[in-house]
Amino acid sequence: MVPTPVVSSRARHWFVRFIVGSVGLILALVISAVLYGWYLEVSFDTKTLPERYGQVDSTLYAGSAAAGPKPLLVLLSGGEGGNSWTRERWKAQRERFLAQGYALLAIGYFGLPNTPKNLDRIALEGVHAEIKRIAEDPRIDRRCIAVIGGSRGAELALLLGSHFDDIRTVVAMAPPSAVFVGHTDAFVTSAFALDGAQLPFVPMTWSATPQLIMGDIGGVMRRLAANTAAMDAAAIPVERINGPLLLISGAKDEMWPARAMSLAMMDRLKRHQFAHTYEHWDLPGGHAAAVDEFPRIEGFLREQFAPNCAE
Repeated sequence: MVPTPVVSSRARHWFVRFIVGSVGLILALVISAVLYGWYLEVSFDTKTLPERYGQVDSTLYAGSAAAGPKPLLVLLSGGEGGNSWTRERWKAQRERFLAQGYALLAIGYFGLPNTPKNLDRIALEGVHAEIKRIAEDPRIDRRCIAVIGGSRGAELALLLGSHFDDIRTVVAMAPPSAVFVGHTDAFVTSAFALDGAQLPFVPMTWSATPQLIMGDIGGVMRRLAANTAAMDAAAIPVERINGPLLLISGAKDEMWPARAMSLAMMDRLKRHQFAHTYEHWDLPGGHAAAVDEFPRIEGFLREQFAPNCAE
């Protein structure tokens, strides 16, 4: 028979001290994180607009004026910042759109040297002013403007369509149904603003702090979207869009509940008896599922956007 090892009182004492010390350290880190978050929140300047408010970065792809004015597709970057539609990754799709007779305007609205640093109170009027400026180019048919965006870019696309009548079609990939909190260290301001006033937004909640600390952005956004009252108060008035609307979501979206939010927008459009075509493509994939749907998106634009411009 093998004797049972005897744990010395000294070893037990060391083990207890280790456990107590570890718990104390964890509590200290949590308390420090909470206090730091509280400090950031109370010290953040919510009155002063971000530096370079209203400025955007844009690149126009329009070709020659010989073929006459072209419909304009405004391509919006997402939460990654920068001007992603100008990158090599999207070159093939840009060329497909150009071959189909469109002019393209790629817009970055934060995270660039000449734009706001963060996704914080981005000026709708600033983005729209750039669209209007480009629409004066003789190669552009200013009566025929569509916006395409994914994720936070879909949020911006829906807002532009909801507030400016010259946007005639919106394609929103992995979209939200409401305006969400901006991405700053403090998380206390709206992502978007209009005429200097931040739009109502779904706020950060302390209950999402553990996911935020762990870097689980999807968990954070799902928790925020579960705040029904805040979602209603910050809902995007999609029924005001002056033309066809396409929503594309993935049932397994890992970043936020785009499918549920798309269905909520479809219900809203139905309740308001939306006068234009509106579709929701409910895909089985994740947040980036819509990327594989560009051939179908091209078909939607061909069938809905062009005829709408001719009206």
